[in-house]
Amino acid sequence: MVLSNKLVDLIQRNADPLTRRWMEIVRTHESTPTYHNYDEAELYERAYSVYSQLGRWVSSETTKEEIKGVYTALGERRHKEGFRLSELLQALIVTRRVLWSKVLSEGLLDTALDLNQALELSNHVVLFFDRAMVYATQGFESVSS
Repeated sequence: MVLSNKLVDLIQRNADPLTRRWMEIVRTHESTPTYHNYDEAELYERAYSVYSQLGRWVSSETTKEEIKGVYTALGERRHKEGFRLSELLQALIVTRRVLWSKVLSEGLLDTALDLNQALELSNHVVLFFDRAMVYATQGFESVSS
């Protein structure tokens, strides 16, 4: 099994603690005040679906249209719920940071080959989150137009 598969597996297996860490941050951080009192179950479900299905989200099988559909709808929903765009984007950034914090804490990146494979995964993850942020922003802005 290549390292990138090991990393995806690590993240998916740890979806619950990653989700709980993400919630701890967005529910207390000063830059995400609307999340502080938001429905805990819905927040958990959304973050858990990203972490538990990371392999699918970053695979070549997931189309831009799928990501667009999910995250445009998220942007629209968050706007209607009174979130600021900056909060939505910060929450997506925290999702990515919590993910990489876990990868780095596991000490799996010991060789140049490990680093190369992790970089490959990183590129896929960054592309996914870049698309998620763009589509969430478009959805958010479509409500205010």
